[in-house]
Amino acid sequence: MTEPLAPGATIGILGGGQLGRMLSMAAARLGYRCHIYEPGAAPAADVAHGLTTAPYEDLDALRRFAQACDLITYEFENIPAAALDVLSETTPLFPDRRALEVSQDRLVEKSFLAGLGLATAPFAAIDGPGDLAAALAVTGTPAILKTRRFGYDGKGQARVMAPEAAEAALDSLAGAPAIAEGFVRFSKEISVIAARGRDGSVAAYDPGENVHVDGILSTTTVPSALPLKLRTDAVLIASRILNALDYVGVMGVELFVTPEGLVVNEIAPRVHNSGHWTQAGCAVDQFEQHIRAIAGWPLGNGARHADVVMENLIGADVARVGQLAADPGVQVHLYGKDEARPGRKMGHINRVIGAA
Repeated sequence: MTEPLAPGATIGILGGGQLGRMLSMAAARLGYRCHIYEPGAAPAADVAHGLTTAPYEDLDALRRFAQACDLITYEFENIPAAALDVLSETTPLFPDRRALEVSQDRLVEKSFLAGLGLATAPFAAIDGPGDLAAALAVTGTPAILKTRRFGYDGKGQARVMAPEAAEAALDSLAGAPAIAEGFVRFSKEISVIAARGRDGSVAAYDPGENVHVDGILSTTTVPSALPLKLRTDAVLIASRILNALDYVGVMGVELFVTPEGLVVNEIAPRVHNSGHWTQAGCAVDQFEQHIRAIAGWPLGNGARHADVVMENLIGADVARVGQLAADPGVQVHLYGKDEARPGRKMGHINRVIGAA
């Protein structure tokens, strides 16, 4: 694709959750239609032009979906390789499958980052119980065992505080291929939301400071309480990753702040929960930025005009929305989900706390 996507064209989105919902709304502002592909419940379909409900193993449904779209993007990473092959036969896919191949497997991701010369936690592969001792010799203890694929929001992980606890921790992962990661002693976790256009241009937002509760992101605050040099380093790291992948779209890069510098925790090749603050803090938020990037538009510069705290509404937190909405500095985003279960992201608020 060399020309910007024409107004009225259809953007396919793999995944029908809240990120797909907000991408659809951003695309509509730019004159595009969105078609959602989702095997299950799809709150994104409430604000989209079309919906295909089918599993990712239904290759005929995937072909019909691809033929109905002018380009395709995604809101989550765990898309089977066979599905990607079918989709990309007829329709451009942004970001392309290279980004997914890297991010879908924690061992591949860590190896990729280390190959760029970036600092990561010490890591080692675990294909079975016989690998435990050698892996922990690399990482030390305490360590975290993680499934190589399909983990999110703290799922698919088990802590190992001492070597004698390692076998039970591995058993809790139910035989899935795993990776051991050493603990990183960090003072803060930050994330950079950055975008790369089809022309190779890169634009990044200010790093946000993240707080997690029970493995789930609770708040992101911008600006982060970091010196300018570290904020600049974080943006440069994100840019380096985007360019190495020849990436097109928005990516979230999570980093730990340590006394020795920044350590890359993980990458997410999509719009990211920690970038929701951009909806209240920037003229062009992360969702519009992603649509601009994949559609071949010029990128927004990501400049921040406000200081913002983003707070996730998780489970029963959504019952507080009326009270929260009474604050004149609060912007409310609800995801259209029908049941407030523990640990389920039901919405978020952006609280403007001052001018940039």
